[in-house]
Amino acid sequence: MALTKNERRLRIKNRIRKVVSGTETRPRLAVYRSNKEIYAQIIDDVNGNTISAASSRDKDISSAKATKSEVAKLVGKSLAEKAIKAGLETIAFDRGGYLYHGRVKSLAEGAREAGLKF
Repeated sequence: MALTKNERRLRIKNRIRKVVSGTETRPRLAVYRSNKEIYAQIIDDVNGNTISAASSRDKDISSAKATKSEVAKLVGKSLAEKAIKAGLETIAFDRGGYLYHGRVKSLAEGAREAGLKF
C-alpha cells in the first residue's frame, strides 16, 4: 500500500533526525509547516532546550499582509535576530521532512539574510 503524504514526511523526518542534531555551539533550526502557518525554533538537543522560536502567528508578522512565502521569510529573519541576540551564529537546518523549496526555502533564506550561517 502507498504511504500517505504525512507518513512519507515522517519517514523522511526520521531519516534527517538520525544525522542532524543540535548542540550548544551549533543548535538545530527545526521547521514545521501547516497549511496556513509556519513555525520555526532553534533547539539544543543535548540539553533539551528551545533557545528561541518564531512563527507566522507572532503579532508583528501576522499583521503583515503578504503571501505565505513572504511571511516565511519574515519568520526566518525574526528567528535569526533572536538567535543572534542569544549569541548564536551557526546552526544546523532541519527541514522537518519537507522539501527544500517554497516556504521552507524562504524561511532559510530569510534567516541567512539576517546573519545566521548554515
